[in-house]
Amino acid sequence: MTKLLKIDVFTDVVCPWCLVGSARLDQAISRLPDDVDFELEHHPYFLGPNTPPEGVNVHEMLREKYGREPEEMYARVEGEAAKLGISLDLSKQDRRYSTTKAHTLIRLSKPNGNQHELAKAITDAHFLAYKSINDDNVLSDIAVEHGWDRGDALDAFNDEHELEVTAQLAASAAEQGIRGVPFFVFGQKYALSGAQPDEVFAQALNKIIAEL
Repeated sequence: MTKLLKIDVFTDVVCPWCLVGSARLDQAISRLPDDVDFELEHHPYFLGPNTPPEGVNVHEMLREKYGREPEEMYARVEGEAAKLGISLDLSKQDRRYSTTKAHTLIRLSKPNGNQHELAKAITDAHFLAYKSINDDNVLSDIAVEHGWDRGDALDAFNDEHELEVTAQLAASAAEQGIRGVPFFVFGQKYALSGAQPDEVFAQALNKIIAEL
């Protein structure tokens, strides 16, 4: 009999460690036993909840926050991405944008069954194609590639009510104790914080699968 594993994913599409963490999660999922199926659900989290729609210069923001040049911080995550075959150069994306629209589109894509693929596509657009993922044209292009009608997508991620729901869910995640992303919950029971190594993902999955 097939076992079902629920995986809840909290990420932000402008978080470089989320890009790495999602790739490692994908690797772990690809190694699941044949008798285990999974249901993956994405939840909104704002890395910068007060980011204006036009974004902020992330290089300047990091210099001001940590009092040093960001290159050494970039080198670590770029190195981990390279191990996964991802060519990441954080110096080429100098802005961090508001992600409320992106998260709203991802959240409303749950019935389509491709939240994870859509979230990865938006993250790739930001970090690998250096696009403004708060731009309506950029988001609607990605939405169309993932089964949306362009007009419906534009209406969805510009709907004030839906944007407010997204903001409330992101705030709720922070209030529940999630202080950083990526953050994964397996089987509504075991939590894993950060872009953990492959073996940590494997251990967590094996533990919860044994209890299914």
